[in-house]
Amino acid sequence: MERLDGLGAILAGPANVVMQLSWPPVAYGVLESTVESGRLGDHPLKRFRTTFTYLAVATLGGDDERRHMRSEVGRAHQSVRSGPGHPVGYDASDPQLQLWVAACLYRGAEDVARRFFGPMAGADADAFYRDAAALGTTLQVRPGMWPPDRAAFEDYWSGGLQRISIDPKVHRYLWDVITSGFLPSPAGAVHGPWNLWLTTGFLAPEFRLAMGLEWSAGDQARFDSAIAAVALTRRLLPGPARRFPLNWFLWDFRVRSLLARPIV
Repeated sequence: MERLDGLGAILAGPANVVMQLSWPPVAYGVLESTVESGRLGDHPLKRFRTTFTYLAVATLGGDDERRHMRSEVGRAHQSVRSGPGHPVGYDASDPQLQLWVAACLYRGAEDVARRFFGPMAGADADAFYRDAAALGTTLQVRPGMWPPDRAAFEDYWSGGLQRISIDPKVHRYLWDVITSGFLPSPAGAVHGPWNLWLTTGFLAPEFRLAMGLEWSAGDQARFDSAIAAVALTRRLLPGPARRFPLNWFLWDFRVRSLLARPIV
């Protein structure tokens, strides 16, 4: 993925969390996970490292590294499933739920790539889409499950938007994510309003509506101008600098693998 940008991934990250968790089974798998070390509120830095390590391996790693990451993620997901009679049945190892997560990541990456480096068309867009399949297969998504082309993806995405549903419990969790409420004071109070505005800008209207977020034409104009200014500076950087910190997390993954240290 030549258009990868590490800062773009960070800026758009909270919006992607909203997108992924807009499906109730994905949301409740996160909210009710018994994997204490992966909880955002308790271990925000570890959660950040784990997420970006997965993204780094999926987008920049080799096939063997992706298989290793897939195994590590699969091990962590084994115990994340709902009990009998749960009103929202979920299983973190369900390939269909992971396909939605991967689809959200692709849609977010495509949006950042377009905003930072200009429109994609034809062969470039097709290549970017094909590369994005690794976002799913580095999880438990089987290769044949990824929509075969961009037109098929749009059909899948349109259907996925019909399943958006954010109840009050999920809304409270996501509100903490997009207002930085999980950060200790005063960092959360300082960072929160800016993160809320930026996240709202990266969200499509369907997700804003589900979260009850207001967004005006003036907000859109200011957002477009701000992102364009950031993008201009990013295009001046050499590839390795633009991909940071993703390339750093790939290096960290390789060191941890060599030393047999936990990845997830």
